[in-house]
Amino acid sequence: MKVLPRSSNDLKAVGKHIDYIGRRGKLELEGDDGERLQGRVADALLEDWDLDVDDVRRQGSLAAASKRTPPKLVHKLMFSMPPGTPPQKVLSAVRNFAREEFYGQHRYALVLHTDEPHPHVHLVLKAVSELGVRLNIKKATLRHWRSQFASHLRELGVAANATERAVRGESRSAKKDGIYRASLRGDSSFIRARVESIAVELVSGVVKPQSGKQSLLKTWSNVADGWRGVAHILERSGEVGLAADVAKFSRALRGPATDRDRIAEELTTSSRPQLRQPPTKSRGPR
Repeated sequence: MKVLPRSSNDLKAVGKHIDYIGRRGKLELEGDDGERLQGRVADALLEDWDLDVDDVRRQGSLAAASKRTPPKLVHKLMFSMPPGTPPQKVLSAVRNFAREEFYGQHRYALVLHTDEPHPHVHLVLKAVSELGVRLNIKKATLRHWRSQFASHLRELGVAANATERAVRGESRSAKKDGIYRASLRGDSSFIRARVESIAVELVSGVVKPQSGKQSLLKTWSNVADGWRGVAHILERSGEVGLAADVAKFSRALRGPATDRDRIAEELTTSSRPQLRQPPTKSRGPR
C-alpha cells in the first residue's frame, strides 16, 4: 500500500487522475456509499464532494497567508498484491478497510485494476473530512493502514503481513507517480537526465555526494543487527534450524543501494551505452 505523491492539489489534476484510474470511463468506480459509478465520472465526483468549494476556500487562505504550495484536495492511495492473488479479494479487503477507516468522515471512491500481473486497487480519498478536518498522512498513519489492510486480507483467507521494506531486505524507493508511468513507457525525461548526469560523473571521476545515503546506511545496519539478534535468540531457545535460516537470510542481505547506485552499476556493466571520453574535435590548419 502506498500514497501516490503528485498532482493532488488542484481540480484539474484531480479530475485527470479520476479519469486515469477509471480508464477514461471503461472501468466502473465504487463510491463510499456503495454506488457504482460508470462512465467519465470525474466532474460529478468533484461536484458531489464539494471540491470546488474546498479549492476556493484554500486559495483564499493561501493568498492571505503566503505563496506556499497548496495543500492536497485528495489523497491518492494504491493497494497492491503479488501476482496470483485473487483480484476480487484484494478489492473486498480495500472496500472493508475503507469502510472502517473513512466511512462517514472522508468521501472516497475506489476501483480495481487487473491489467497488470499484480492486482491493485486505486482509492481516491477526500483530504478534508465532512467536519472540515484535514487528514495529514504521517509514517505512523501508513503503518496503521498497511497493518489494517493486511488484517482484512487475512480475514478473506489471503496470506498477508505488513512488513517494512527495509526489514524485508529491500531498499528500492518508490518513484513519483508520473515518473514511474513515464519510465514504463521509456520516455521519462527525468530518468534520461538522471542517467546522463551519472554517466558524466563516472567518466569524469567526480562523484557528487548523495543526500540521505548515511541515513540509509544506518537503517540498513540496524536491520542487519536486528536479524542477527533474532538468530541468536532462536538458537538459545533450541530452534537451531530456524536460527540457521534467519542467520542465512541476514548474511544474504545486500548493502543498501540508491537509485543512483543502481544506475551507475548498470552503466558500468552494460556494453550499451559504453562509458568513454567523447572524441576530441580535430582542428584544421589556422
